[in-house]
Amino acid sequence: MTQERTGVATFKSSPITLVGPKLTAGDPAPDFVLSKNLLEEVSLSDYAGKIKLISVVPSLDTGVCDAQTRRFNSEAAELGDDVVILTVSMDLPFAQARWCGAAGIDRVITLSDHKAASFGQAYGVLIKEFRLDMRSIFVLDKNNKLTYVEYLSEMTEHPNYEDAIAAVKSLL
Repeated sequence: MTQERTGVATFKSSPITLVGPKLTAGDPAPDFVLSKNLLEEVSLSDYAGKIKLISVVPSLDTGVCDAQTRRFNSEAAELGDDVVILTVSMDLPFAQARWCGAAGIDRVITLSDHKAASFGQAYGVLIKEFRLDMRSIFVLDKNNKLTYVEYLSEMTEHPNYEDAIAAVKSLL
């Protein structure tokens, strides 16, 4: 049975239910299968040997998600080749590609959880009521151990960009 957590997060002050476990720093990062494009799927092992910042957004076509992805795209240049920034959403892969092209996003890899919601369920961010992934940040070291986890309590708020980037830099 899949774990559900009610009352830990809201959307515009209304409670929402998150499906999956609540992960903490020190936990091993769960594997996932995400769509890189319509035909290609990726998993955690595709980013082996890299420090990973996983930025989860409900949909790139909303203001906060747009700003969050642009912010991490601009930060990526200063982090070097040992770091990969992945943005995960339920948006379809071709919608992600369209958005990235229009926004000039070239350093962040967008990945779609739309097929099976395996990321959302494994990382405890799948919103039962909307079938979207809740805004959150995960930093994984090169051995796929979680070193930083931020679950936002309100879907429309921004994450703590400075703390997330500091967590990545501490691993360099």
